[in-house]
Amino acid sequence: MRTTGSPAMWAIFAALVLAMLAADLGVFRKAAREMTLREALFRSAGWIGLAALFNAGVYVVCGTMAGLEFTAGYLLEEALSVDNLFVFVLIFSAFGVAQKEQHRVLFWGIIGAVFLRGVFIGLGSALVQRFAWVMDVFGAILVFTAYKLLRGGDDDGQFDPDRNVAFRLFRRVVPAVPEFHGSRFFVKQGARTFATPLFAVLVLVETSDVLFALDSIPAVFGVSKDPFIVYTSNIFAILGLRSLYFLLAGVMHRFAYLKVGLAVILAFVGVKMIAQHWFHLHTAISLGIIALVLAITVAWSILWPPKSATETTEA
Repeated sequence: MRTTGSPAMWAIFAALVLAMLAADLGVFRKAAREMTLREALFRSAGWIGLAALFNAGVYVVCGTMAGLEFTAGYLLEEALSVDNLFVFVLIFSAFGVAQKEQHRVLFWGIIGAVFLRGVFIGLGSALVQRFAWVMDVFGAILVFTAYKLLRGGDDDGQFDPDRNVAFRLFRRVVPAVPEFHGSRFFVKQGARTFATPLFAVLVLVETSDVLFALDSIPAVFGVSKDPFIVYTSNIFAILGLRSLYFLLAGVMHRFAYLKVGLAVILAFVGVKMIAQHWFHLHTAISLGIIALVLAITVAWSILWPPKSATETTEA
């Protein structure tokens, strides 16, 4: 399989990610406090800027095609992440997690996601390389996911932990205390160690990301089969997820038509993957279509919001 990732490039990427995580952890440990909208805006801009610089490096070192694939993969992952952020909002609300403690959950959730994405992308790359029909399966998954998004479901904007399989399994297997203990995941009582509700929240956030990855990773393979491009674009999008969450948490309800836009994008990428046996669509065209759909979706949500969204904003 074609790959642009030389050992030196993988080493540079790994060093960059470790440095960013270490810096983020250092800032986080200084004070557990609420992140202001201004701070979230600047941090989000910083993460996007770093991704843009890395993308520019890919253009220079690996060529225009690899650069376009990274841009498309990053934009696709960022767009799909917004829908996952809404799940985070529901989980935090259901457990009553204070905003200053949400930082800790999201940070360690991102650490887990960086590792798990590597595992999933490695397996996906091996399957795609060995079995050509896997791309058809990925495409079918995306088309079905698009159908589910358009069809909607029983999601009433609430999260019930008791209906969640992962949470029920957690309660059955892991000894836990019912009350929070600040930002601690575990507490010791006597000779025994117990998990706190904050650790249960971390497990749910990590589980939701695993389910999210089952859709997002096949989608990124739809714009690039290069493991280096797929992984790096995924990780750069994930690294900025925490700041993006605090930036958008209060206004996500305004993107009323986001699911429609994501469904169109997933359906487009899925059909493109299945139809690759008969014709090839240039990456620049795919990137343009993804960006156009997102722009229309955001503009549609802001300029012509549904009545329910308008009433919620006014309230």
